[in-house]
Amino acid sequence: MVTVVERVLPARLGRGFRWLLASSWLTNLGDGIAAAAGPLLIASLTGDPLMISLSALVSWAPPLLFGLYAGVLSDRHDRRGIVLVANAVRAVVLVALVALMATGTVTVVTALALLALRAVAEVFADNATATLTPMMVGRDDLVIANARLGTGFITLNQLAGPPVGAALFGLGLAWPFAGQLLLVAAAIVLVSRITLPPRAAAPRAGAGRELVAGFRWTLRHAAVRTLALTILIFNFTFGAAWSVLVLYTQEQLGLGALGFGLMTTIGGIGGLLGTGLYGAITRRVSLGALMRIGLVVETLTHLGLALTHSPWIAGGIFLVFGAHAFIWGTTSVTVRQRAVPAELQGRVGSVNTVCVYAGLVVGSLIGGVLATRFGVAAPFWFAFAGSAVFLVVLWRQLMLIAHDD
Repeated sequence: MVTVVERVLPARLGRGFRWLLASSWLTNLGDGIAAAAGPLLIASLTGDPLMISLSALVSWAPPLLFGLYAGVLSDRHDRRGIVLVANAVRAVVLVALVALMATGTVTVVTALALLALRAVAEVFADNATATLTPMMVGRDDLVIANARLGTGFITLNQLAGPPVGAALFGLGLAWPFAGQLLLVAAAIVLVSRITLPPRAAAPRAGAGRELVAGFRWTLRHAAVRTLALTILIFNFTFGAAWSVLVLYTQEQLGLGALGFGLMTTIGGIGGLLGTGLYGAITRRVSLGALMRIGLVVETLTHLGLALTHSPWIAGGIFLVFGAHAFIWGTTSVTVRQRAVPAELQGRVGSVNTVCVYAGLVVGSLIGGVLATRFGVAAPFWFAFAGSAVFLVVLWRQLMLIAHDD
């Protein structure tokens, strides 16, 4: 047992990182539960499609609206303290939501407002949490540390959390949110046990100037600039294709409503495979080469899905894509953490967050228009063509992303 624990979580990562990892896994499980329970709650309160769609809006709007300021706060103040306060706010919001449901006084407006507040608190917690790993773990161990954090996201947030949330919702409206409340409370206890190395106080220049400094540093650093641009553009194409995935599985693959859940589950299983292989892969392949290979895989994923009508072939593609998503995501986080100075981790991380969500939002709008006018395969053809062009343009620059000094 000791050998297994040592292989999964080497002692050199430190006790503090183990507390952080346990906290991250618990909050990921809670977020996965909420990902299913939130839309189900709104749908149980109203049949209005517009109001139901707002349950998705309140989940991705906060990172766009508050992500940059969250980065400023993370670089200004005690990052561990920000995580504790943000999670405490989440807990208070969940208490209010559970109390309203228990008394039968919850309405669709109050539910959306509380879900939005919870999402805002999550933005600040996530940004500050992402800056803690490079403060506690050595540069050479960031790969394995981020891989373990990513494992929790894949297994708990994407695979285990949603079905648990749906099952708890079936027992009663309040149960999934009460469960998330307990998980957040436990995470607060774990983070409170972390001791961080001392950090020099960041100079105050006003939020606007500090944001500009984060953008300026990102634009001037070739590797991080290329990484942010890659994430933005490839999320345009990814968002366009994945925005119509539920229709694609029904109309092109002929799987019906359950097919969407099946394909996303297969993608999650692929992520687990990527988790298991990640250490061996990074020992043999440079990070720069991994970035190139991963974007080739993503480009060919769009092409394969555009061409096939076979659920079996599509399932294989989703399996490979799930592994790629984990490997590429973990690698990109590691590259950024290695390159960015400690005092800028929050702001540069928030620039990355804005690129992620801006790409997804714009891409989803493009995908919706293309699917409406040309059919469900059109967004995948767009994603393939756009990814291929960008891949050719950036092919040489992608090796710089690795930041191998």
